[in-house]
Amino acid sequence: MSSIRQHKIESAIRNELASYLQRNTSEICLGSMVTVTVIRVTSDLSLARCYLSFFAGPDKNVVLDNINLHKGKIRMEISKRLRNMRKIPELLFFIDDSLDYAEEINNLLKK
Repeated sequence: MSSIRQHKIESAIRNELASYLQRNTSEICLGSMVTVTVIRVTSDLSLARCYLSFFAGPDKNVVLDNINLHKGKIRMEISKRLRNMRKIPELLFFIDDSLDYAEEINNLLKK
């Protein structure tokens, strides 16, 4: 069960990560539209799993690889924006395929 502190940190990281990816869409996201769907922070606040959805642009895996190449820079920029946090968790990025899964189920139900 997540604590209130974890929820606050997750939402702060989600907001800052979303705005950073929006500002640097051409460099980091290769022109693809990326949305941050979910952030999950571990209980010791050392690791944050970031789930991203991709729309329009290059292949999802190519964009995710480019984001992973820049994850140190992304973490540094987030830490500059969240100065009140002593330590920013390490960021791990994953493709969120829940929308694709929901669409597939919807199509199966329509048949």
